[in-house]
Amino acid sequence: MQTDAIIDADPTEPLALARRVRSAVFWRSGSQLAAQLVMWSATFLVIRQLTPADYGLFAMSQIVLSLMALANGYSFTGALVQSETIDRTRVAQVFGALLLMNFGLAAVQFALAPLAATYFRQPLVADMLRLQVLLHLFTPFIMMPQALLSRDIDFRTQARVNFAAAGLAAIVGPVCAYAGFGVWTLVIAPITLFGARAIGLAVLGRWLVWPSFRFKGAGAIFGFGGAILVSELLWFVQTQADIFIAGRRLDAHTLGIYTTALFLSQILVNKFVPALNDVAFPTYARMQSDPAAVARAFVKSARIILIAAVPFCLGLAVTAEPLVNTVLGPKWLATAPVVRILALSMPFVTLQILYHPATNALGRPGIGAWVSAAGAVIMPTAFLIGVPYGAMGMAWAWLIGFPLHCLVASWLSLPIIGVSAAALFVAIRPALVAGTVMALAIVAIDAMLPPLSPLLRLLLLTAIGAGIYAAALAAIAPSVFGEIAGLIRGRPSRA
Repeated sequence: MQTDAIIDADPTEPLALARRVRSAVFWRSGSQLAAQLVMWSATFLVIRQLTPADYGLFAMSQIVLSLMALANGYSFTGALVQSETIDRTRVAQVFGALLLMNFGLAAVQFALAPLAATYFRQPLVADMLRLQVLLHLFTPFIMMPQALLSRDIDFRTQARVNFAAAGLAAIVGPVCAYAGFGVWTLVIAPITLFGARAIGLAVLGRWLVWPSFRFKGAGAIFGFGGAILVSELLWFVQTQADIFIAGRRLDAHTLGIYTTALFLSQILVNKFVPALNDVAFPTYARMQSDPAAVARAFVKSARIILIAAVPFCLGLAVTAEPLVNTVLGPKWLATAPVVRILALSMPFVTLQILYHPATNALGRPGIGAWVSAAGAVIMPTAFLIGVPYGAMGMAWAWLIGFPLHCLVASWLSLPIIGVSAAALFVAIRPALVAGTVMALAIVAIDAMLPPLSPLLRLLLLTAIGAGIYAAALAAIAPSVFGEIAGLIRGRPSRA
C-alpha cells in the first residue's frame, strides 16, 4: 500500500467504515490470537527450561526498557492516526522525530546501563541492557508503518507481518533455551521479533519516506503527542512501580514468581485488549464528529469485551493451581496463589484501559493524563504497603488498588465519552453476574472431584465452567447472548 493512499483515505461513510472495522477486528484480533498461540507454545517451553531467577533478572531490565520507551515517539504516531487530515510533510517530520528520539535512547541506555545494574545489585543487568539497545533501533521502522496502516484501518498487512515475526521468535526462543542460553533467551527472542517486524513492514507496507528534521508547522501533531506522552509517563509510574519497588526489596527468585504470575494473569489484558484498542482508536477518530455514535460504540465494545474478560479472569482465579501445574510445571506451583489474587483484579484493569482510545480520539488526551496521574499515586502506594509481604503482598496491592483506580478513571472519562455510569453498568452487568455464578459453581464442583491429574482436572473444570457461563448468560441476558452468538457466527447485529 502506497503512502499516498494511506494519507488520502477518508473512510467516513458509515457502511464503508463498518465494513473496515469488521475486517480490522477480524485481522487484528484473529492474527493476535494466532500469533499468541504460537508464542505461548514457545513461551511455556522456555519457562520450563529457565528459572524464576532468570525471569526476575529480565524484569529488572524491562523496567529500564519501559522507561526508555516512553520517549520513543509512539504518542506522535498516535497524533497521525487521530488527525482528520495529514500530508506527506507531516509523515516525514514524524519519521524524523522517531529516528532522533530512538537512536538517542539507544545511546543513553548503553551509557547508563551500569547504573541500573548498581540499583538492582545485579551486574548482569548492564550487559542485558546494552544488547537490548537494538530494540530502540528497530522501533521507528515498526511504529511508522503501523500508524499509517492503522489510520487507514488496515490491519491485514500488519497481521501478516506480526504472525510471521512471532513464528520466527517462537523458534529462536526455545532453541536458545534448550541450548543453555539461560536469561539471554529472554533478550534474544524479542530482538528477533522486533527485527522481523521492521523488515516485514518495510517490504509489505511499502511505506518508506525520506525523514524530515525540519519541524516547522508540526505544532498540532507534536502538541497532541506531547499530551499523550505525559499520560504515558504517568502510566509508566503506575505500571512499573511494582518492579521498581520489588526489584530492590525482593530477591530474584521471589521477583520471578511474582512477574510470572503477573504474566499469566495479564494474558488477556496485555495480549488481546490492546489489539482491540488498536482498532478502536482509529475507528473512534473517524467518528469524532458524531459524539453520540462514539458513545454507542464504546458501550457496545465494553459489553462485548467484558463478556469475554470476566469469565476468563474469574476462571483463571479458580483454576490457578491445575493451570500452573499443567502449563509451567511443579517447580512453579508457588505462583498459583499469586495468580489467584491477581486474576481477580484484571476485570477492573480491562475496563480502565478501554477508556483511553475513546477520550484520545475525541481530542481529549489530557483526560488520560489525569487518569494516569491518579494511578501513579494509588498503585505505588499500594505496592509500598504490600512489598514487605512478598509476592502475595504485591498481588493484594493490585486487588485493592486497581478497583479504586478504575473508579477514578470512570469518573473522569465517562462524561467525556458521553456515557453515564448507570448505562455502563447495565451493559456489563450480564458478564459480572454470569461470571460470578460460573466461578462459584467451579469452586463447588472442584471440591467434590476425586483426585485427578492436573491436566484432566484443568480440562474438566474449564469445560464445565464454559458451559455454566454460557447457560447463565443466556438465562440472565438472552438478547446479549444472541448478540454474542451472532458475532461468533459472523452475523453481527444491526446495532
